[in-house]
Amino acid sequence: MTTIYTTRQGETVDLACQAFYGRTADVTESVLDFNPGLSALGAVLPMGTRIVMPAIDVRPKARPLIKLYE
Repeated sequence: MTTIYTTRQGETVDLACQAFYGRTADVTESVLDFNPGLSALGAVLPMGTRIVMPAIDVRPKARPLIKLYE
């Protein structure tokens, strides 16, 4: 399910992703792909820009286990 996010003053795509998803890793590129032409608006998006936020699994990925001793 997609949701519309409306930007606030001084927001970038990264900040919008952080506010909506709680992270930027692995989601910013998906949001840019889902919204063609969004990057043409500049680094700081105009206030009130409507961004379609795609449904993305927001669970953090498991980190690989590090073995100190074999």
